[in-house]
Amino acid sequence: MIETEVVRFTVGVFQDAAWAVNGLEALKKAGFVPESLTILAKESPEASALIEKTFGSAGERLELAGVGAVVARGPLVEALQGTPRDLTKRGLAGTMQRVGFQAHDARIFEALAGRGGILVAIRSEPRAADALAILHCFGGGNAAIGAWTGRV
Repeated sequence: MIETEVVRFTVGVFQDAAWAVNGLEALKKAGFVPESLTILAKESPEASALIEKTFGSAGERLELAGVGAVVARGPLVEALQGTPRDLTKRGLAGTMQRVGFQAHDARIFEALAGRGGILVAIRSEPRAADALAILHCFGGGNAAIGAWTGRV
């Protein structure tokens, strides 16, 4: 087996932008800086506005396998792109192993985002448990910490 370095993320999916705003505000209030946050959502005016409000600039438009057109911004997107840049070809389900999630978790995140959920991720070590608690408290469904060891 090949050992790879894995950057850990805590991920949750909010049902819509209104719920995501509450969760993002709580994360910021708890000291999570915008540079540690990622937002990924199906392309819509609400999702674009949420990214603009959170980061001060527009998100990147991507066409993801399994989800369709999304807008996204943050370190999770960079981590999932990998080499070769195949997030668009393999989608969330095919790339979430890179950040510590098992395939079944990745399929759930992909399905929820595909149904219009707002995926929020936090590059959160050593405060992953804090991020997880905040996601759960503010409606981040299927929130989990990427804990897989990174063996390929």
